[in-house]
Amino acid sequence: MSDTHPKEVDQVSGVETTGHEWDGLKELNNPLPKWWLYLFYVTIVWAVIYWVLYPSWPLISSYTTGVLGSSQRAEALAALEEGVAGRSQFADQIVATPLEDISSDQQLLQFAMANGRAAFGDNCAPCHGAGGTGFEGYPNLQDDTWIWGGTLDDIHTTLLHGIRVDNDDARFGEMPAYGRDELLTKEEISQVANYVASRTGLETDEGVDLAAGETLYVDNCAACHGDNLEGIQDVGAPSLMSANYLYGKSLDAIKAQITNPRNGVMPAWEDRLDPATIKSLTVYVHAFGGGQ
Repeated sequence: MSDTHPKEVDQVSGVETTGHEWDGLKELNNPLPKWWLYLFYVTIVWAVIYWVLYPSWPLISSYTTGVLGSSQRAEALAALEEGVAGRSQFADQIVATPLEDISSDQQLLQFAMANGRAAFGDNCAPCHGAGGTGFEGYPNLQDDTWIWGGTLDDIHTTLLHGIRVDNDDARFGEMPAYGRDELLTKEEISQVANYVASRTGLETDEGVDLAAGETLYVDNCAACHGDNLEGIQDVGAPSLMSANYLYGKSLDAIKAQITNPRNGVMPAWEDRLDPATIKSLTVYVHAFGGGQ
């Protein structure tokens, strides 16, 4: 078949054209560079060698394993087993060692901190923040305001059993909804909220009867929060004299919490994490510097 685009020699370069032309531009029939061709041939040879030496071709139910019998999956599984074996040694020691004694063994402490850091990032950071600084409604683990106590044993118990969850040993303390359930009138809520605000250095509403608020506090709140607003950890009632309030420290926030309180929950980790990881988390969280 005849070529509809006759070839010619370009007058400037002296190279034959391919016969293709676009908008007056003619394509020169230059050969590929030698280095490019040689590199292309090398890649072909390399591919053939790879097919022979390494797993490459899929079969019906398996694949070609190659002359070397190399398997990244087998290598990864072997490395995993080695890591698990090494971890198991320290994990068993963590379980057997009392919490207060872990810090006395430098190797054990390093393992607990590393293991706890990884577990915290995977399980706790979404609520408490990467550094344990918390958010509104999620406690700051770096301060000294611990509702259920911040000792190693307190933290361990909280991690094991959770807070306000379906666990027989869960921490459970619930503030009544004084407004929602009509236990107090709106005026009484304002009075007791203003009394608390006045004790903690917050601005109060004008004309509110603070004496009546104190009486209401004694009758309704002191049993949990203490006569001097110091809080009672045994029942999970926070100190109202603290600089940090879990749901915001303002007069409006106090009124809202008395009216329709938010009672947060925390999972029980004993059914989700192994004992060594929970103890490692305890040591790691305690090392933030908060608690006792």
